[in-house]
Amino acid sequence: MTHREDARARHEDAAHRARAHHEQTRHEDAQAHHHHTHAPASRHAHGHHLLQVEDLTVAFRMYDADEPYLTARQREARPIERLSISVHAGEIVAVVGASGSGKSLLADAVMGLFEPNATVMGRIWFDGEPMDAAALARVRGRGIALVPQSVASLDPLMKVGAFVRGAACGCGRARREDAARRTRRQRELFARYGLAPEVEDLYPHELSGGMARRVLLCCALMDAPRVIVADEPTPGLDLELAVRAMDDFRAFADAGGGVMLITHDIELALRVADRVAVFRDGTVVEETAVTNFAAPELLEHPFSRALWHALPEHGFAAGAGAGSAYASAGAPSRGGEAL
Repeated sequence: MTHREDARARHEDAAHRARAHHEQTRHEDAQAHHHHTHAPASRHAHGHHLLQVEDLTVAFRMYDADEPYLTARQREARPIERLSISVHAGEIVAVVGASGSGKSLLADAVMGLFEPNATVMGRIWFDGEPMDAAALARVRGRGIALVPQSVASLDPLMKVGAFVRGAACGCGRARREDAARRTRRQRELFARYGLAPEVEDLYPHELSGGMARRVLLCCALMDAPRVIVADEPTPGLDLELAVRAMDDFRAFADAGGGVMLITHDIELALRVADRVAVFRDGTVVEETAVTNFAAPELLEHPFSRALWHALPEHGFAAGAGAGSAYASAGAPSRGGEAL
């Protein structure tokens, strides 16, 4: 057996043991487990989470910028380390944290979008099934849909109406019927988000920033995903449209789907979320019901309490000692299995 074959065999054995452990765990509706507590809306359809991420680590090999250009050595950076998060059927989980803290890398990992120089370790389950990179690619856009952060995700050479509709399925008459159905759905979504009928014939460069974000939201809602990963979906939207987008996520969750809402707008997140995952230094330091943000003493981690104090209604005061308290809590350890 070669070294590569031996490594693959060890990985498959570890994945089998992880799946057995996951299926043996009782996923009750009113239970604290897998690093989190529940909200009243949390439920385990078919006895498991809709989306579960455990011990996710994302590492990059890069050259040390502090060394001379021609002699720089490579080093490993881990912007995400030992991160665990779960999304139940029927709920919105808000991932809150500072801009630039690595939250978008979490979205990419869940979607199976990996950079060539990235090493991704950990375990992901979707609807009770363990996922690897190939499996995540198969459910991308169908089982799990993304609302990307960047409007550059729109094809600059395609009119936005055709981009949102996507390719019709089938052949002959079935294909024509599916194309008509998708056109009706696209126009319904455009009308809901205040996009005039003529917008479907525009190219991305002809849209305002807010219009482009609404088009991206329509893309995620076109098909029937089980989970929506929304990566900063509201910047560029006015308050009315932002609230409408949040209400659509709420309706999607209430119908049995799950939403991972990645945002730094904690006020908007608290309005619609069932649970909050507090993101700090590349990991989730606390995952708790949104009702626990009613008072700081209900929150466990110092950084979570600092976020509570920083809200406008609490005086924008981060609280003395929050940083030192976080440091004393200990940095996350390294480890995990190859995904």
